[in-house]
Amino acid sequence: MIMRRFLSCAAILLCTLVNPYDAICTVHVKEPAVSGSFYPSDRETLKKTVDDFLGKAGTVSYEGTVRGLIVPHAGYRYSGQVAAYAYQAIQNRGYKNVILIGTSHRFNFKGASVYIKGSFRTPLGDVKINETLAAKLLNVDADVRFLPQAFAQEHSLEVQLPFLQTSLDDFTIIPILIGSPTEKTYQHLITSLSDMVNNTTLLIASTDLSHYHTYDEAKTMDSRLITLLKRLAVTESVNLLKKNEVEMCGSVPVVITMEVTRRAGANQGVLFQYANSGDVTGEKDKVVGYASMGFIENPLTEKEKKELLKLARRAVHTYITSGKRFRPQIANPKFETDRAVFVTVSKDGNLRGCIGHMQPIMPLYQSVIENAISASSSDPRFPPIQESELQSLDIEISILSSLRLLKNVSDIEIGRHGLVIQKGVNRGILLPQVASEHGWTRDEFLERICQKAGLPAHSWKNAYLFTFTADVIK
Repeated sequence: MIMRRFLSCAAILLCTLVNPYDAICTVHVKEPAVSGSFYPSDRETLKKTVDDFLGKAGTVSYEGTVRGLIVPHAGYRYSGQVAAYAYQAIQNRGYKNVILIGTSHRFNFKGASVYIKGSFRTPLGDVKINETLAAKLLNVDADVRFLPQAFAQEHSLEVQLPFLQTSLDDFTIIPILIGSPTEKTYQHLITSLSDMVNNTTLLIASTDLSHYHTYDEAKTMDSRLITLLKRLAVTESVNLLKKNEVEMCGSVPVVITMEVTRRAGANQGVLFQYANSGDVTGEKDKVVGYASMGFIENPLTEKEKKELLKLARRAVHTYITSGKRFRPQIANPKFETDRAVFVTVSKDGNLRGCIGHMQPIMPLYQSVIENAISASSSDPRFPPIQESELQSLDIEISILSSLRLLKNVSDIEIGRHGLVIQKGVNRGILLPQVASEHGWTRDEFLERICQKAGLPAHSWKNAYLFTFTADVIK
């Protein structure tokens, strides 16, 4: 077994030296690196092990569609049972492509590496690479290349395969390893992967959580991080990771997965299972944390939309009549996810205020409350709303999708797309419904967004334009 691995790695390395952009040459199968150490090498033993884990996980219940997963990657003895909860959650869900993204533990390189050809082998059989999708990710400027030596001894993606082989039928994979990414690497992967994730393509981030703290310290640290992940709080997660207040060995893969799945519609993070190595071994001096989580698209119901409108109206009423902020008790996890929100306040059909956030920087309920108060009292275009006006106000909430860089203005759909323009220090936003309400053409929409940003009418031709959609509640 050791000799076979050596020969396989040597052949791949030789191909890389000959032609780094078609490095597979005649070697089309990536042999397992940690079979027999991280998981059983015998087919029947491995199958029974995975089946037992999945059986003990039972039925994982949730509402909505899983766009992405976070799954641990330690040896099966330690994290296999936790991982099983994530894979139980996607059984029979129709996924045909799985993007696997993890951190390179054994090979240092700049950027990211994508395995682009052939298949990965486990004792349960071979898993084919989706060569078309994998090749689309390559980008020399972003340092996204095919470096097979990065995968040669890597375990973080390999340990996911037996679970996938047991949970899904007839699927392909797109394996990605992160080395030392640049900002271009990060942005390229987010943009490219956002175009791939859909009802049949799933994104999985491989990571363990805190490393080598005491049992209680690990639980406290991991709980803090899981709370942020459930909110899809990208910025706050990154800030705490930089301060070493929370830990993930796959921090970049997880942050990319959060951002990509959020762009794909995920609006809720769900914890399926958490444990640490101390729960398995009983040794609690230095433990490693493990979590299975799902990033799920679970659209707001009509009842929930009405609840948000009530929050906004109550917030405006409380602030205008008492100067105090309304602070509700929130039980709905969908309301606790960070979302970008604008609130529009009108009276008798006339605008009285519109303020919001273009980026998801706080929980949905909090963003609704804060922007409702600001729209009614702090929009510099209008005087603050008076108590006598409260009974005649209309309130509209717009929950924004992620911004997407616009490549061609012909792609703008009036009534569906909102616009953001940025040129130097000038920036402006128009919500999707504004163009429809005024009956603007695409050209008029572009001229109006320039005007909103304080720019000449045709400045959009050499400015950054972004589109977004919005869930409008009124």
